[in-house]
Amino acid sequence: MKETKDIKRFPIMIGLLLGGFIAMFSETALNIALSSLAKQMNVQMGTIQWLVIGYLLVVGILLPLSGLLTRWFTTRQLMIFALSDFIVGAVIAGLAPSFALLLVGRMIQGIATGIILPLMYLVALSIYPMDKRGAAMGIISLVIMFAPAIGPTLSGLILGALSWHYIFWVMIPILAIALLLTIMYTRNVSEITRPHVDTLSILTSTLGFGGVVIGVSLASETGWESWQVLLSLLIGIVSLALFCRRQLTIPEPILNVRAFGVRSFSVGTGLVMIDFMVIMSSMFLLPTYWQDGLMVPVALTGILMLPGGIINALVSTLAGRLFDRFGGRRPVIGGFCLATVGALLLVFTNAHSAYWYVVVAHIILMIGAPLAMSPSQAFGLGALPPKMAADGSSIMNTLQQVCGAIATALSTSLLSSGEAGNHSRTAVATGAHMGFMLTLGLSIVGVIVATLFIRQEQQVPNENANETVVDGESQTEN
Repeated sequence: MKETKDIKRFPIMIGLLLGGFIAMFSETALNIALSSLAKQMNVQMGTIQWLVIGYLLVVGILLPLSGLLTRWFTTRQLMIFALSDFIVGAVIAGLAPSFALLLVGRMIQGIATGIILPLMYLVALSIYPMDKRGAAMGIISLVIMFAPAIGPTLSGLILGALSWHYIFWVMIPILAIALLLTIMYTRNVSEITRPHVDTLSILTSTLGFGGVVIGVSLASETGWESWQVLLSLLIGIVSLALFCRRQLTIPEPILNVRAFGVRSFSVGTGLVMIDFMVIMSSMFLLPTYWQDGLMVPVALTGILMLPGGIINALVSTLAGRLFDRFGGRRPVIGGFCLATVGALLLVFTNAHSAYWYVVVAHIILMIGAPLAMSPSQAFGLGALPPKMAADGSSIMNTLQQVCGAIATALSTSLLSSGEAGNHSRTAVATGAHMGFMLTLGLSIVGVIVATLFIRQEQQVPNENANETVVDGESQTEN
């Protein structure tokens, strides 16, 4: 890694954060428009969900390759390509006259997101000292958490005055600013080694993550016992097993899965996965519940979701500093406990719930989820030795996005099951109720995992690149 004392942190991070904001904004920006898009394009909800799942699927497939990409290309090259690619995808989606072309634009954007997200963590870990990493992670979490939370609000306001096409047009000026800053200021922060590219690893990774997400996604349309679902899941699970086995045997793995040998990293990654599933399930269900369950107009839906988005931003900013001061245990456990309370309140909603009640439940959920997120990330990534930082970031982000796609698919399946083919407001509220049960269950699992496995004291990772810290003890890699 190059010396970072002469690197201008601020403009580099601004370019990354702007790109990251749009990337995460895109994950939920269309949620509020899915119901009307399904009717406009004459497709079922099981099909229209692919505008979200397809985006996350591409992100999940590309993220495992991010460690390899950072060893072949400079930070500047990757960011310029990603931001340019995102602009192209936004233009295609903004001009799309059909579902198919809109999906293509979304998946092109997913390529950019798969590059940008791990770079945010890698750059932060590279240019900030250990005692400032928690605060840096808090700023990143502000983007990671606030952007998808504010997505439905901004999209609702846009849809209230314009068409869904403008959701994509508003992205382009921000992306252009990020691209300009990147061209002017960004320098490389990692070592370019150009390792051997293992084609079989890439193939098994793609089939693995893609198969699992596609299998879960198809369940809402064909049922969990259908051959399409079972075959996709089988291919995905077998491919992931082969991928992990190969990474342990080849001399230059594209993803160093030995990072899971670090106990704190495994725990932190698991908590990030659970937390993101809580967020994505609730953010998918709430716009549908507001519009079709409580019969709220789309623009007002966006406004009613705004308080939760604002609270999300404030807590995300604070959470990283809480980790620096108190460690990971208390913020993470407290966050998941609050998320459990918010999810429980949402479970008790119905077709006649008061607006204030739903808003309060959303706010509580949006206090809890971001409170747990950045401490979980910092707890996990901070346990890795420097040489494994890029791989750790790739693993964590990959599993986070894949779990986000799975949570969206499961929420769609539960929503459809509750509706039972009836699209009345009562049926939609019943389906949302079943979906919120998933959110509640995940929050409870988060409380249990954090309570049992997060230790108050965490060892600083060994600086020797050939050693890994496992449960506070140094072990030499074979």
